[in-house]
Amino acid sequence: MTRKPHDQFAKQFLEELLSPLGKVEPNKEVIDEARQVDVLFSPAPQAQASNLGLLGRIALLNTALLEPFRNQPSKTEVRNCLTKLFTVIADSQRQAKREDTSLPEDNLARLWILSPSASQGLLESFGAKLDLETWLPGVYFLPDAFRTAILAINELPVIEETLWFRLLGRGKVQQQAVSELVALPPENLLRRNVLEIIYKWRISVMTQQELTEDDQELIMNLTEAYQEARAAAVQEGVQQGQRQVVENLLRVKFGSVDEELSRVIDSLLQLSPEEFASVLLQLSNLSREELLARFAQ
Repeated sequence: MTRKPHDQFAKQFLEELLSPLGKVEPNKEVIDEARQVDVLFSPAPQAQASNLGLLGRIALLNTALLEPFRNQPSKTEVRNCLTKLFTVIADSQRQAKREDTSLPEDNLARLWILSPSASQGLLESFGAKLDLETWLPGVYFLPDAFRTAILAINELPVIEETLWFRLLGRGKVQQQAVSELVALPPENLLRRNVLEIIYKWRISVMTQQELTEDDQELIMNLTEAYQEARAAAVQEGVQQGQRQVVENLLRVKFGSVDEELSRVIDSLLQLSPEEFASVLLQLSNLSREELLARFAQ
């Protein structure tokens, strides 16, 4: 399977989660050979990310290059990511020099390679090690000067703090994360928005001409989220249709729909289908005062 559907999902997904916190630049071109960073994120001053767990902690450290992979990256792919990082750092240092300002080492950008797994051989070849005193299992840091970490998503603990990264995993890891996403409260805005992105991702995979085993596994993993998003969209469409019907009836009867009547419509839409239909049948016989009084209780 090509990385394109996964790339598109990962970029939209990370942009959705990070945009409230600062500046997100998908497909950011860097100077050296017009290389593209999958996601370049610069945190806004005073941004807070209490609902993003590990992703929020990473995002708010400093400028972050986020490079998600559907499969474990090769050594060449990791080196290519490092090249992008060094280019971004060099560019920021040149800008600081032009502006005659200092750029402390701790303020330099960091690279986060998001991989569904990471073999011992890959980690050892780059000298990547855990830092369990301050970071969760699964987060491997290259030597300090490289400003880089590899997230082995399958090794992250199954806790709320890691949910957003585990959605980018594979197999049972991703399937478990999808179930946790669906189980979030319906009023959770991130839940709704991410479900919608997953819905589109699953469709983009299904429309490919030839489906690989990996494609089929991915479709199966995303099925629960897809069905949840589809049901929500259908319900929203039904409610929008009902709202339009009621608005039209009230507009014909009273000439316009003001703020008070809008609140009546909101209350109407909370009724059971039987109660909703009953009120509609009575609507032509109710005065404005009677209608407002009925839903003022």
